[in-house]
Amino acid sequence: MRGIAVVPARRAARTKGAVPKGNATKEFIESLQLKPGQVVYKCPKCCSIKPDRAHHCSVCKRCIRKMDHHCPWVNNCVGENNQKYFVLFTMYIALISLHALIMVGFHFLRCFEEDWTKCSSFSPPTTVILLILLCFEGLLFFIFTSVMFGTQVHSICTDETGIEQLKKEERRWAKKTKWMNMKAVFGHPFSLGWASPFATPDQGKADPYQYVV
Repeated sequence: MRGIAVVPARRAARTKGAVPKGNATKEFIESLQLKPGQVVYKCPKCCSIKPDRAHHCSVCKRCIRKMDHHCPWVNNCVGENNQKYFVLFTMYIALISLHALIMVGFHFLRCFEEDWTKCSSFSPPTTVILLILLCFEGLLFFIFTSVMFGTQVHSICTDETGIEQLKKEERRWAKKTKWMNMKAVFGHPFSLGWASPFATPDQGKADPYQYVV
């Protein structure tokens, strides 16, 4: 039996797709006017009506819609409402790290072609050490964020969160095209706002999450 929840995504708690705490009350469930054969699932940990594909986060202490993982970098869960921003976060850090690596490479070349005293205010050994450290840091962040960016895009395209992949949960939701999955996260229609962390995704006429048996 599958659950039903009629709370729209935009009414869920703001930034990550969190399910309102403590809404699994008798009065609220009666107000849903469930039809025969329809059920709701209650999370025993946060006393909330648990929609399909929602998981309880032990750190945030609440259920998160389409929870992918809890990220210590942003001290928050990556879920239904903030996945776009996390994707852009990893993409821009990867690009900045790549830019730093390119600048380090050009600086190395400049120092080798010219006098070391002209290319840096530090001594040659100190300059070399600083450039190596910067190269190592840039490479480390570039690899890590590129992998995170790739896994997030793959998760969006396949419409399967990281937790669902790890738990190998049975797919019970409708399969959509990769392009539709991208628009579900970044907004309808395609625009430059997809690349802006200041643009709130417009879900267009997407239906609110409703789960019926």
